[in-house]
Amino acid sequence: MTFFSDETKLAATRKIFEYVGEIINVRFSIRLWNGSIIPLGKNVDSEFFIAINGPGVIGALLRRPNYENLLLQYIKGYVDIHGDLIDFVAVAREKRPTQKLKKINKFFLLRQALPLLLSFSKKISGQHEYLYDEVGRKESRRDNKKFIQFHYDISNKFYALFLGDEMQYSCGYFTDPNNSLDQAQYDKLDIICRKLRLKPEEKLLDIGCGWGGLICHAAQNYGVKAHGITLSQKQFDYTSAKVKRLGIEDRVTVELRNYSTLEGTYDKIASIGMFEHIGIANMPIYFQKIKSLLRDRGILLNHGISRHAKRTRRAARKIRAERRLLLKYIFPGSEIDNVGHTIDLLEINGFEVHDVEAWREHYALTTRHWYKKLMARKEEAINFVGIEKFRMWALYLAGVSIGFTDGSMHICQIVATKHSAKGASGLPLTRANLYVNKDG
Repeated sequence: MTFFSDETKLAATRKIFEYVGEIINVRFSIRLWNGSIIPLGKNVDSEFFIAINGPGVIGALLRRPNYENLLLQYIKGYVDIHGDLIDFVAVAREKRPTQKLKKINKFFLLRQALPLLLSFSKKISGQHEYLYDEVGRKESRRDNKKFIQFHYDISNKFYALFLGDEMQYSCGYFTDPNNSLDQAQYDKLDIICRKLRLKPEEKLLDIGCGWGGLICHAAQNYGVKAHGITLSQKQFDYTSAKVKRLGIEDRVTVELRNYSTLEGTYDKIASIGMFEHIGIANMPIYFQKIKSLLRDRGILLNHGISRHAKRTRRAARKIRAERRLLLKYIFPGSEIDNVGHTIDLLEINGFEVHDVEAWREHYALTTRHWYKKLMARKEEAINFVGIEKFRMWALYLAGVSIGFTDGSMHICQIVATKHSAKGASGLPLTRANLYVNKDG
């Protein structure tokens, strides 16, 4: 049954956005389902607008105004954002309309919204969410292999569209902000090797080795014997083929294996972008396992995303709505610690911490490169993963770039040594030689 005509719904929508536009005065517009444009300010940029494909979309958002509903409307294409997503956010923030929104007459909006509240569209259901316990705080309910494969086993071809030549899905290191992504990723691999102070014939373990970039770089340029482990089948297949293609099977090995089952002793251990997948409650077990695998005075480099410390345990455990969406649709099982707590855990579990380096702005640049590269190859990406998954990932990468630029997200590299016996750490007294060419 239709209570209001399409003309009535269109007129109501126009009144709402024209009224809001007069108050907030921003530089983007709204495009309605009939193609008409409603500017939300006096000096709008025609490049940036939000497209709404029907009155039922507004009705759905009014009846269920939450982040997940908005996300689903977006990935289905019922709501679309035109213009570069990162630049769009910058434009939307220019005048910070938050205070102005308080002046809006809510009763006026409610009267106008009535025809839209009674407008319905197709029922939306998520088709891309993780179907189990996406938080995974209880070890008994965690399935690390499922978590990893949900995120990483999408398509190697899809990741190759934006990660760069070395398939590095972690923060690049920009010695110059104008460097290319590939240069930044090469420099990242090399500074990690230098921080680990790798020497020929040493045994290096890379926990969560991704597509094999570090173990191959370390073997080829530093002469180590490198072993990598991953829980991603596609990463394992890719890395195995890469090692064979490079002809370094005698120096590099890779396993599809959980870190907890590893045995043996290593001189150096790297954990790059793996730490976020462990879960805070499981981190003591994680560091104890690393300690058991590392020789005394061996070096650990732990590279992971971090967050601001919270005042209380309750606040630290709280999962915000947008964070829960990330767990459900992108990164199930992940949990971010603050760097102070991570250092505490390292020291409690027998490590001496030597260096902590913040890479936040490096990751802001890295994720912006990823977003730009993905958008430049949009049609290929859609062919590999479909339009909905593509839209979700474009939004995810843009959001992460904004988060690191703002400072709401952080990333740190921690260098520590296993400290079983008393005495010197075995590291040089200064860090000067980290920043010169290894052959210099």
